Amino acid sequence: MRKKRKVKRDYTRVKWLGGICLLILLVGMAFMKGNPTGDSALDVVSHPDEVKYVMIMGVDRRADDAGRSDTLMVAAVDVDSSKAALLSIPRDTRVAIEGNGYDKINHAYAFGGHKLTQRTVENLLGVKIDHYILIDTKSFARIIDAIGGVDLNVEKRMYYEDPWDDNGGLVIDLYPGEQHLDGDRAIQYVRYRDGEGDIGRVGRQQKFVKAVLAQVISPDMLPRLPKLAEEVRKAVETDMSVTELLEFAGLMESVHKNGLAAQMVPGQPAFLQDISYWIPDITDVREILPKALGLEMSKELQDRNQQAEDKYLGSLPEGIKLGEKHDGQSGKEEKAEEESQEPMKPSEIKVLVINDSGINGAGAEAAEILQRKGFVISSVETGKTSSREQTSITTSARNTDVFYGMPFPCIIMDGGSSNQAVLRIGLDYKTR
Repeated sequence: MRKKRKVKRDYTRVKWLGGICLLILLVGMAFMKGNPTGDSALDVVSHPDEVKYVMIMGVDRRADDAGRSDTLMVAAVDVDSSKAALLSIPRDTRVAIEGNGYDKINHAYAFGGHKLTQRTVENLLGVKIDHYILIDTKSFARIIDAIGGVDLNVEKRMYYEDPWDDNGGLVIDLYPGEQHLDGDRAIQYVRYRDGEGDIGRVGRQQKFVKAVLAQVISPDMLPRLPKLAEEVRKAVETDMSVTELLEFAGLMESVHKNGLAAQMVPGQPAFLQDISYWIPDITDVREILPKALGLEMSKELQDRNQQAEDKYLGSLPEGIKLGEKHDGQSGKEEKAEEESQEPMKPSEIKVLVINDSGINGAGAEAAEILQRKGFVISSVETGKTSSREQTSITTSARNTDVFYGMPFPCIIMDGGSSNQAVLRIGLDYKTR
């Protein structure tokens, strides 16, 4: 039995609430085919009782849309040793999504919410997820302000404009150097995307998490407890009980002292017909968190993971082009020349409209709506099915925000070339 430390009662409350806040903040950084049968139960194995796996999601919810899971992390915590490790999963990671073939992992939330996302993550990591924590990323700035902001060394000049952001436009304008970031400027830091895309942003998010951890365990948090408690209460959705949250939160000071191991899913970029993916190295992915906690993997488990990797590689479609492998470590030097990430204007985007709903006139009506918004219609076609359930728009990652605010419900997903989009009309189609 571990000895209990004697600490002042108020400071203990600070650490507890600060720890809960950290778990929430881990997901507040999102602003930033085949037909598998959903065999996650075959690949998932149990793990030691003292180790807990928590899936952490940042979701950007918007009107008439299921929302996007733009930030996805898994925290592994060894309760006995007070060690913790954090694994960031790029949103372009190609995985098997139960009932939806192989697709990008951030699409799992649109298809089936956090439950389907959890099953997808379990199948990727090969372990059972114990709990989830979900946060609407719009709460992010308020929580950062509630903890008094964060001291951070901004590594370079960051400038980016997105006039089509549906919250009234986004401007990122940060200068390099050590500085104190309030909620609004913290959002800019964790949302910034450069030539490395999600890979560079993941490194910044993990750097930010460590800075937040140092802040939330500080005694300076004491006068901020009432405001912080209110923001935490409004922001978080989780299946963890108050007792479980307090247990995890109580470990945060020790976790900070032991060092928070933070890595990204190792793998390599790939392109298939101009759609970008992140191809995970399954065996390495499944070893990262256990190794970070000092756990050994049995020969049986290693063989099992190798079989899972062989199966995954066998699922890769013909014509996919693989790039250079990445070991999953964050914080590497960024590319000298950065690619433009500015969204295109509607007049520069050609949209193919496919009516998969069987609703007469829906294709022509939707095309007219898009034309009024400035988009160029390349063609209106009748699909091969008339029973598609959900309406979706697929476009490149840089242009997803351009399509928000449609007068009909739809899922907006990234994929495809930068100047093209595909609108598939489903049975849920109806205009406001």
